[in-house]
Amino acid sequence: MTLRTLRTPSDTPDTVPATPLSVPAAYGSCPFDPPPAYTHASRESAITRATLPDGTPCWLVTGHDEVRSVLADSRFSADARTPGFPFLSPGQRQLATAKPSFIRMDDPEHARLRRMVTKDFLVRRIEALRPGIQAVVDETIDRMVAKGQPADLVGDFALPVPSLVICLMLGVPYEDHDLFQSLSRTLLDNSTTPEQAAGAHRRLMDYLAGLAAHKADHPGDDILSRLAAREDLTAQETASLGFMLLVTGHESTASMSAIAMLALLRDPERAAALRADPALVPGAVEELLRWLTIIHLGLGRAATEDVEIAGRTVRAGDGVICMLSTANRDPAVFGGAGGADPDELHLARDDARRHLAFGFGVHQCLGQTLARVELQIIVETLLRRLPGLCLAVPESELAYSTGNIVYGLKALPVAW
Repeated sequence: MTLRTLRTPSDTPDTVPATPLSVPAAYGSCPFDPPPAYTHASRESAITRATLPDGTPCWLVTGHDEVRSVLADSRFSADARTPGFPFLSPGQRQLATAKPSFIRMDDPEHARLRRMVTKDFLVRRIEALRPGIQAVVDETIDRMVAKGQPADLVGDFALPVPSLVICLMLGVPYEDHDLFQSLSRTLLDNSTTPEQAAGAHRRLMDYLAGLAAHKADHPGDDILSRLAAREDLTAQETASLGFMLLVTGHESTASMSAIAMLALLRDPERAAALRADPALVPGAVEELLRWLTIIHLGLGRAATEDVEIAGRTVRAGDGVICMLSTANRDPAVFGGAGGADPDELHLARDDARRHLAFGFGVHQCLGQTLARVELQIIVETLLRRLPGLCLAVPESELAYSTGNIVYGLKALPVAW
């Protein structure tokens, strides 16, 4: 199964002007592709010098093996307070350095805090949640259908589903979803000012700290209750863990599920093939994760020692951005499945599982199993229950959240 991207000659890698590479870069004509400048750079070298919005130089690592190497190397710090750590906006600097969560810490502190919640995301535990997630998906479809068409597949479906699931797991009342969803959008937007980021962060942390304090006295069968009962966690650490799980647990899956469905709706033949054989869905999800890679702006690291990457010396104090999107289009890795072009969506690709959509190394996404299960259920159920699902507007009218840490659609009007 091969689905070609919408690409014009003006934005192919061979015709991108040889200008200094800036981060972020402009998008081309296909909303599913990384910016052409990144693709061009990745075909020239696995590591490239680039410039951040504030003029600070950094390194852009674009090759698959090189990205894996950096993310697995303890000489590249994930701590945003490390000298040289690359930031795309003052707001993101404020959020990442003020009171960082464990994803912005290095071991051993990172490992200590991550262990507190690892067991809740083990494969067997997440697999046991399948019936409950299926019920959430079915009920959300029921509400969307009852509301009538056209519907917004983002606001009416893609956002509520993972929000409901993570709320159930954490023990956060879903009736508060407007609060945490709006604050999350502020925190993930690169145009957010330091003052706005600090305010949104404080409001969400205060909310979670209050909820955790309540659960310490009135525990339930949920993650936040178990964290609140621990004597080896401070109130700040408990709220920070809840913050990280709540924000990352709904926004990324919501964005991924909506844009994945758009990719399938663009080609009814491929959607029909998945509908006819649901056993193909898990593999298709891996390929969608690879091809779309919604973390378009990469993962930041800072070198703490001099390190050589692909023949270039990265000095201690240099900022590095690992471009997952180009790594997942690396022709040296994703050239299998009958020689399929890595820039093509090939739903039967046999090497798709090698993707880095969830990162790599000790900071690899804690919730990746949950995301996979949710996406598998979402894709299979929407295709089965709404076989006539289609766009309700021309594709040219769709708007994308290009300025966010998590790439996705602002809305997806559909009918069925």
